[in-house]
Amino acid sequence: MQKLIILGGGYGGMRIIQRLLPDLPDNIEIILVDRLPYHCLKTEYYALAAGTAADHNLRVAFPDDQRVSIRYGTVTSIQLQDKQIQFKDESVLTYDKLVIGLGCEDKYHNVPGAKEFTHSIQSMDATRKTYETINNVKPNGIISIVGAGLSGVELASELRESRPDLTIKLFDRGEIILSMFPRKLSTYVQDWFIEHGVEVINKSNITKVEEDGLYNHDEKIKSDAIIWTAGVQPVEVVRNLDVEKDAHDRIILTPQHFLPTDEDVFVVGDCASLPHAPSAQLAEGQGEQIVTILKKQWNNEPLPEQLPKIKLKGVLGSLGKKHGFGLMGERTLLGRVPRVLKSGVLWMYKYHSGS
Repeated sequence: MQKLIILGGGYGGMRIIQRLLPDLPDNIEIILVDRLPYHCLKTEYYALAAGTAADHNLRVAFPDDQRVSIRYGTVTSIQLQDKQIQFKDESVLTYDKLVIGLGCEDKYHNVPGAKEFTHSIQSMDATRKTYETINNVKPNGIISIVGAGLSGVELASELRESRPDLTIKLFDRGEIILSMFPRKLSTYVQDWFIEHGVEVINKSNITKVEEDGLYNHDEKIKSDAIIWTAGVQPVEVVRNLDVEKDAHDRIILTPQHFLPTDEDVFVVGDCASLPHAPSAQLAEGQGEQIVTILKKQWNNEPLPEQLPKIKLKGVLGSLGKKHGFGLMGERTLLGRVPRVLKSGVLWMYKYHSGS
Protein backbone atom coordinates (compact mmCIF):
# COMPACT_ATOMS: atom_id res chain seq x y z
CA MET A 1 0.00 0.00 0.00
CA GLN A 2 1.12 3.53 -0.78
CA LYS A 3 0.53 6.10 1.93
CA LEU A 4 -0.87 9.53 1.17
CA ILE A 5 -0.47 11.62 4.32
CA ILE A 6 -2.46 14.83 4.62
CA LEU A 7 -1.18 17.16 7.33
CA GLY A 8 -4.10 19.24 8.57
CA GLY A 9 -7.84 18.74 8.36
CA GLY A 10 -8.56 22.26 7.11
CA TYR A 11 -10.52 23.35 4.06
CA GLY A 12 -7.92 22.16 1.56
CA GLY A 13 -7.25 18.82 3.25
CA MET A 14 -10.96 18.08 3.58
CA ARG A 15 -11.64 18.87 -0.08
CA ILE A 16 -8.80 16.59 -1.22
CA ILE A 17 -10.16 13.63 0.79
CA GLN A 18 -13.73 14.23 -0.37
CA ARG A 19 -12.72 14.31 -4.03
CA LEU A 20 -10.37 11.34 -3.84
CA LEU A 21 -12.66 8.87 -2.08
CA PRO A 22 -15.17 8.14 -4.88
CA ASP A 23 -12.51 6.48 -7.03
CA LEU A 24 -9.47 6.06 -4.79
CA PRO A 25 -7.08 3.39 -6.17
CA ASP A 26 -7.11 0.16 -4.16
CA ASN A 27 -3.43 0.44 -3.33
CA ILE A 28 -3.68 3.92 -1.74
CA GLU A 29 -4.16 4.52 1.97
CA ILE A 30 -5.05 8.01 3.19
CA ILE A 31 -3.80 9.11 6.61
CA LEU A 32 -5.16 12.41 7.91
CA VAL A 33 -3.09 14.06 10.64
CA ASP A 34 -4.72 16.61 12.93
CA ARG A 35 -4.73 17.70 16.56
CA LEU A 36 -8.53 17.60 16.80
CA PRO A 37 -11.08 14.88 15.94
CA TYR A 38 -13.07 17.13 13.60
CA HIS A 39 -12.72 19.80 10.94
CA CYS A 40 -13.21 23.32 12.32
CA LEU A 41 -14.94 26.19 10.53
CA LYS A 42 -12.11 28.67 10.90
CA THR A 43 -13.99 31.39 9.04
CA GLU A 44 -16.43 31.45 11.98
CA TYR A 45 -13.92 31.59 14.85
CA TYR A 46 -14.80 35.24 15.40
CA ALA A 47 -18.33 34.22 16.46
CA LEU A 48 -17.02 31.65 18.94
CA ALA A 49 -14.68 34.26 20.45
CA ALA A 50 -17.52 36.78 20.73
CA GLY A 51 -19.82 34.24 22.35
CA THR A 52 -22.49 34.23 19.62
CA ALA A 53 -21.75 30.72 18.29
CA ALA A 54 -21.39 27.52 20.28
CA ASP A 55 -18.24 25.43 20.02
CA HIS A 56 -20.06 22.39 18.58
CA ASN A 57 -21.64 24.52 15.83
CA LEU A 58 -18.17 25.12 14.37
CA ARG A 59 -17.36 21.42 13.93
CA VAL A 60 -17.70 19.23 10.83
CA ALA A 61 -17.03 15.52 11.09
CA PHE A 62 -14.07 14.07 9.22
CA PRO A 63 -15.01 11.61 6.45
CA ASP A 64 -16.03 8.24 7.90
CA ASP A 65 -14.42 5.77 5.52
CA GLN A 66 -12.33 2.68 6.14
CA ARG A 67 -9.81 3.89 3.58
CA VAL A 68 -9.08 6.97 5.71
CA SER A 69 -7.28 6.60 9.02
CA ILE A 70 -6.82 9.53 11.37
CA ARG A 71 -3.68 10.16 13.35
CA TYR A 72 -3.97 12.65 16.21
CA GLY A 73 -0.88 14.56 17.23
CA THR A 74 1.24 17.68 16.89
CA VAL A 75 3.76 17.72 14.04
CA THR A 76 7.17 19.03 15.07
CA SER A 77 9.13 18.57 11.84
CA ILE A 78 8.96 17.32 8.28
CA GLN A 79 12.00 15.43 7.01
CA LEU A 80 11.73 15.68 3.24
CA GLN A 81 14.82 13.63 2.45
CA ASP A 82 13.66 10.71 4.59
CA LYS A 83 9.95 11.13 3.73
CA GLN A 84 9.13 11.27 7.43
CA ILE A 85 6.83 13.24 9.72
CA GLN A 86 7.99 13.65 13.30
CA PHE A 87 5.57 14.26 16.18
CA LYS A 88 5.75 15.88 19.59
CA ASP A 89 5.56 12.46 21.25
CA GLU A 90 8.69 11.51 19.22
CA SER A 91 6.78 9.04 17.03
CA VAL A 92 7.35 9.01 13.26
CA LEU A 93 5.20 8.50 10.17
CA THR A 94 6.59 7.76 6.72
CA TYR A 95 4.83 8.73 3.49
CA ASP A 96 4.85 8.10 -0.22
CA LYS A 97 2.87 11.23 -1.05
CA LEU A 98 2.47 14.20 1.29
CA VAL A 99 0.07 17.15 1.40
CA ILE A 100 1.09 19.94 3.78
CA GLY A 101 -1.94 21.88 4.94
CA LEU A 102 -0.99 22.93 8.45
CA GLY A 103 -2.39 26.44 8.20
CA CYS A 104 -1.14 29.65 9.74
CA GLU A 105 -0.58 31.45 13.00
CA ASP A 106 -0.42 35.08 14.07
CA LYS A 107 2.36 37.30 12.80
CA TYR A 108 3.34 39.96 15.32
CA HIS A 109 5.61 42.11 13.13
CA ASN A 110 8.21 42.32 15.92
CA VAL A 111 5.92 44.42 18.11
CA PRO A 112 7.22 44.06 21.70
CA GLY A 113 4.75 42.27 23.97
CA ALA A 114 2.30 41.40 21.20
CA LYS A 115 2.84 37.65 21.42
CA GLU A 116 2.83 37.60 25.21
CA PHE A 117 -0.11 39.89 25.96
CA THR A 118 -2.62 39.53 23.10
CA HIS A 119 -5.23 36.89 22.38
CA SER A 120 -5.79 35.04 19.11
CA ILE A 121 -8.51 33.57 16.90
CA GLN A 122 -6.16 31.58 14.66
CA SER A 123 -6.81 28.13 16.15
CA MET A 124 -9.72 26.48 17.91
CA ASP A 125 -7.73 26.18 21.11
CA ALA A 126 -6.68 29.84 21.03
CA THR A 127 -10.20 30.98 20.18
CA ARG A 128 -11.66 29.11 23.14
CA LYS A 129 -9.21 30.92 25.43
CA THR A 130 -10.07 34.24 23.80
CA TYR A 131 -13.78 33.61 24.38
CA GLU A 132 -13.10 32.86 28.04
CA THR A 133 -11.03 36.03 28.41
CA ILE A 134 -13.67 38.24 26.78
CA ASN A 135 -16.42 36.57 28.79
CA ASN A 136 -14.59 37.43 32.00
CA VAL A 137 -14.03 41.10 31.17
CA LYS A 138 -15.86 43.20 33.76
CA PRO A 139 -18.97 45.18 32.76
CA ASN A 140 -18.14 48.36 30.83
CA GLY A 141 -14.62 47.09 30.19
CA ILE A 142 -12.45 47.93 27.18
CA ILE A 143 -11.62 45.48 24.38
CA SER A 144 -8.98 46.45 21.82
CA ILE A 145 -8.83 44.62 18.49
CA VAL A 146 -5.62 45.13 16.53
CA GLY A 147 -6.12 44.68 12.80
CA ALA A 148 -9.20 45.61 10.79
CA GLY A 149 -9.13 43.01 8.07
CA LEU A 150 -12.05 40.63 7.63
CA SER A 151 -11.39 38.81 10.94
CA GLY A 152 -11.07 41.98 12.99
CA VAL A 153 -14.16 43.55 11.44
CA GLU A 154 -16.33 40.48 11.99
CA LEU A 155 -15.08 40.01 15.54
CA ALA A 156 -15.72 43.67 16.45
CA SER A 157 -19.23 43.67 15.02
CA GLU A 158 -20.18 40.35 16.61
CA LEU A 159 -18.77 41.49 19.95
CA ARG A 160 -20.86 44.65 19.78
CA GLU A 161 -24.00 42.45 19.69
CA SER A 162 -22.73 39.98 22.29
CA ARG A 163 -21.49 42.52 24.85
CA PRO A 164 -23.18 45.90 24.29
CA ASP A 165 -21.74 47.10 27.62
CA LEU A 166 -18.17 46.98 26.36
CA THR A 167 -16.11 49.76 24.84
CA ILE A 168 -14.69 48.27 21.63
CA LYS A 169 -11.68 49.85 19.93
CA LEU A 170 -10.69 48.66 16.46
CA PHE A 171 -7.20 49.65 15.33
CA ASP A 172 -6.71 49.97 11.57
CA ARG A 173 -3.49 50.92 9.78
CA GLY A 174 -5.31 52.31 6.74
CA GLU A 175 -7.04 55.62 6.14
CA ILE A 176 -10.37 53.78 6.12
CA ILE A 177 -11.45 50.33 7.21
CA LEU A 178 -11.12 47.44 4.68
CA SER A 179 -9.20 49.73 2.33
CA MET A 180 -8.43 46.82 -0.03
CA PHE A 181 -12.11 46.75 -1.05
CA PRO A 182 -14.09 49.30 -3.11
CA ARG A 183 -14.58 52.62 -1.33
CA LYS A 184 -18.35 52.17 -1.24
CA LEU A 185 -17.94 48.96 0.79
CA SER A 186 -15.29 50.42 3.11
CA THR A 187 -17.42 53.50 3.82
CA TYR A 188 -20.47 51.37 4.59
CA VAL A 189 -18.57 49.24 7.11
CA GLN A 190 -16.87 52.23 8.76
CA ASP A 191 -20.22 54.04 9.03
CA TRP A 192 -21.82 50.90 10.54
CA PHE A 193 -19.20 50.89 13.28
CA ILE A 194 -19.68 54.60 14.00
CA GLU A 195 -23.47 54.11 14.16
CA HIS A 196 -23.09 51.15 16.53
CA GLY A 197 -20.61 52.76 18.88
CA VAL A 198 -17.43 50.91 17.89
CA GLU A 199 -14.43 53.23 17.96
CA VAL A 200 -12.40 52.82 14.78
CA ILE A 201 -8.87 54.20 15.09
CA ASN A 202 -7.53 54.66 11.56
CA LYS A 203 -3.88 55.28 10.66
CA SER A 204 -2.87 53.41 13.79
CA ASN A 205 0.59 52.08 14.48
CA ILE A 206 0.87 49.70 17.43
CA THR A 207 4.39 50.06 18.81
CA LYS A 208 4.17 48.04 22.05
CA VAL A 209 1.76 45.87 24.01
CA GLU A 210 1.61 45.43 27.77
CA GLU A 211 -0.64 43.34 29.98
CA ASP A 212 -3.01 46.23 30.69
CA GLY A 213 -2.92 48.08 27.38
CA LEU A 214 -1.25 48.88 24.09
CA TYR A 215 0.65 51.79 22.62
CA ASN A 216 -0.65 53.47 19.49
CA HIS A 217 2.02 55.81 18.09
CA ASP A 218 3.65 55.40 21.55
CA GLU A 219 0.51 56.65 23.34
CA LYS A 220 -0.77 54.13 25.88
CA ILE A 221 -4.40 53.03 25.63
CA LYS A 222 -5.71 51.02 28.56
CA SER A 223 -7.41 47.73 27.67
CA ASP A 224 -8.92 44.86 29.63
CA ALA A 225 -8.25 42.46 26.74
CA ILE A 226 -6.40 42.79 23.43
CA ILE A 227 -7.13 40.55 20.44
CA TRP A 228 -4.58 40.38 17.62
CA THR A 229 -5.87 40.03 14.05
CA ALA A 230 -3.10 41.99 12.33
CA GLY A 231 -1.53 39.43 10.04
CA VAL A 232 -0.67 35.75 9.70
CA GLN A 233 2.24 33.57 8.69
CA PRO A 234 2.66 29.83 8.01
CA VAL A 235 3.10 27.70 11.12
CA GLU A 236 6.61 27.26 12.47
CA VAL A 237 7.02 23.72 11.11
CA VAL A 238 6.59 25.09 7.60
CA ARG A 239 8.77 28.14 8.20
CA ASN A 240 11.55 25.77 9.29
CA LEU A 241 11.46 23.75 6.06
CA ASP A 242 14.55 24.20 3.89
CA VAL A 243 12.63 24.99 0.70
CA GLU A 244 12.16 28.10 -1.41
CA LYS A 245 9.66 30.57 0.05
CA ASP A 246 8.23 33.95 -0.87
CA ALA A 247 8.46 37.18 1.14
CA HIS A 248 5.60 35.98 3.38
CA ASP A 249 7.33 32.65 4.19
CA ARG A 250 4.83 30.75 2.04
CA ILE A 251 6.24 27.86 0.03
CA ILE A 252 6.85 28.42 -3.67
CA LEU A 253 5.34 25.64 -5.80
CA THR A 254 5.19 24.46 -9.37
CA PRO A 255 1.96 25.13 -11.32
CA GLN A 256 0.96 21.59 -10.26
CA HIS A 257 1.13 22.59 -6.55
CA PHE A 258 4.10 20.40 -5.56
CA LEU A 259 7.66 21.36 -4.58
CA PRO A 260 9.95 22.20 -7.49
CA THR A 261 12.41 19.70 -5.98
CA ASP A 262 9.93 16.97 -5.03
CA GLU A 263 6.80 15.99 -6.96
CA ASP A 264 5.62 13.85 -4.03
CA VAL A 265 5.12 16.83 -1.70
CA PHE A 266 2.16 19.16 -2.21
CA VAL A 267 1.26 22.27 -0.23
CA VAL A 268 -2.31 23.51 0.17
CA GLY A 269 -3.90 26.54 1.77
CA ASP A 270 -2.24 29.17 3.95
CA CYS A 271 1.26 27.69 3.58
CA ALA A 272 1.25 27.88 -0.25
CA SER A 273 2.51 30.85 -2.26
CA LEU A 274 -0.36 31.70 -4.59
CA PRO A 275 -1.49 34.80 -6.55
CA HIS A 276 -4.41 35.44 -4.17
CA ALA A 277 -4.59 36.08 -0.44
CA PRO A 278 -5.19 32.90 1.59
CA SER A 279 -8.85 31.93 2.02
CA ALA A 280 -11.05 28.87 2.48
CA GLN A 281 -12.23 29.19 -1.13
CA LEU A 282 -8.70 29.28 -2.45
CA ALA A 283 -7.66 26.25 -0.39
CA GLU A 284 -10.62 24.26 -1.70
CA GLY A 285 -9.92 25.25 -5.30
CA GLN A 286 -6.29 24.30 -4.90
CA GLY A 287 -7.34 21.00 -3.29
CA GLU A 288 -9.43 20.17 -6.37
CA GLN A 289 -6.41 20.68 -8.61
CA ILE A 290 -4.11 18.64 -6.35
CA VAL A 291 -6.54 15.73 -6.70
CA THR A 292 -6.27 16.00 -10.48
CA ILE A 293 -2.47 15.82 -10.30
CA LEU A 294 -2.42 12.95 -7.80
CA LYS A 295 -4.68 10.83 -10.01
CA LYS A 296 -2.48 11.46 -13.03
CA GLN A 297 0.64 10.58 -11.05
CA TRP A 298 -0.89 7.33 -9.81
CA ASN A 299 -1.98 6.44 -13.35
CA ASN A 300 1.46 7.33 -14.78
CA GLU A 301 -0.14 9.91 -17.05
CA PRO A 302 1.66 13.05 -18.24
CA LEU A 303 1.01 16.10 -16.09
CA PRO A 304 -0.42 19.31 -17.56
CA GLU A 305 2.10 22.11 -17.80
CA GLN A 306 -0.48 24.57 -16.51
CA LEU A 307 -3.77 24.27 -14.62
CA PRO A 308 -6.84 26.50 -14.98
CA LYS A 309 -6.89 29.67 -12.93
CA ILE A 310 -8.68 29.04 -9.64
CA LYS A 311 -11.97 30.93 -9.76
CA LEU A 312 -12.98 32.65 -6.55
CA LYS A 313 -16.68 33.40 -6.14
CA GLY A 314 -16.17 36.49 -4.03
CA VAL A 315 -16.05 37.64 -0.42
CA LEU A 316 -18.88 37.76 2.11
CA GLY A 317 -18.53 39.32 5.56
CA SER A 318 -20.88 39.83 8.48
CA LEU A 319 -21.66 42.83 10.64
CA GLY A 320 -23.44 41.05 13.45
CA LYS A 321 -26.39 38.79 12.71
CA LYS A 322 -28.45 41.16 10.55
CA HIS A 323 -26.05 43.11 8.35
CA GLY A 324 -23.15 42.30 6.11
CA PHE A 325 -21.09 43.19 3.08
CA GLY A 326 -19.79 41.38 0.05
CA LEU A 327 -17.94 41.60 -3.21
CA MET A 328 -19.07 39.27 -6.00
CA GLY A 329 -16.96 39.98 -9.08
CA GLU A 330 -17.35 43.71 -9.65
CA ARG A 331 -20.59 43.91 -7.69
CA THR A 332 -20.65 45.32 -4.17
CA LEU A 333 -23.31 43.96 -1.82
CA LEU A 334 -24.33 45.78 1.36
CA GLY A 335 -26.93 45.24 4.08
CA ARG A 336 -29.09 42.21 4.81
CA VAL A 337 -28.59 40.35 1.51
CA PRO A 338 -24.87 39.52 1.92
CA ARG A 339 -25.53 38.46 5.53
CA VAL A 340 -28.25 36.04 4.41
CA LEU A 341 -26.02 34.78 1.61
CA LYS A 342 -23.19 34.13 4.04
CA SER A 343 -25.47 32.17 6.36
CA GLY A 344 -26.63 30.08 3.40
CA VAL A 345 -23.09 29.36 2.24
CA LEU A 346 -22.13 28.28 5.75
CA TRP A 347 -25.17 26.00 6.02
CA MET A 348 -24.41 24.40 2.67
CA TYR A 349 -20.79 23.80 3.65
CA LYS A 350 -21.67 22.23 7.00
CA TYR A 351 -24.29 19.86 5.69
CA HIS A 352 -23.25 19.22 2.10
CA SER A 353 -19.47 19.62 2.10
CA GLY A 354 -18.97 16.04 0.99
CA SER A 355 -20.98 16.42 -2.19
